[in-house]
Amino acid sequence: MIAIQTKDVDIGQLINAAKQRGTGAVVVFDGVVRDDDITEMELEAYEEVAVKELEKIAGEAKSLHKLLSVDIIHRIGRLSVGENILIIVVSAGHRAEAYAGSRFIIEAIKAGVPIWKKELTKDGGRWVTGEHAHGSGKSR
Repeated sequence: MIAIQTKDVDIGQLINAAKQRGTGAVVVFDGVVRDDDITEMELEAYEEVAVKELEKIAGEAKSLHKLLSVDIIHRIGRLSVGENILIIVVSAGHRAEAYAGSRFIIEAIKAGVPIWKKELTKDGGRWVTGEHAHGSGKSR
């Protein structure tokens, strides 16, 4: 499953689905809203482009790292501290491939998928700077 969505994710269901014939390892990355003196986080995406980029990244990861399955779900909307932001579940025949594939995916997402986050604090908010610029100074 490759998706940009507001609803949370059933990680257990993704793990079970990743256990295909030949699977020797499943790696899960669960990125959560961290308590960095924020109250919430607001995430935006250029959804049409972001989904296509995530699909491209998943295909590259499968090919490069011999992955058997790849799920990438990135949430958008307003999220509270402790909530899931990004879930990546990969399976492979061996752990080295699964770990390498998962790392490849997260780094590729950070480098070029049009998703931006704003950290909300009691004093207002700030767009988080990152590699991918957005319009009027917003960045991921």
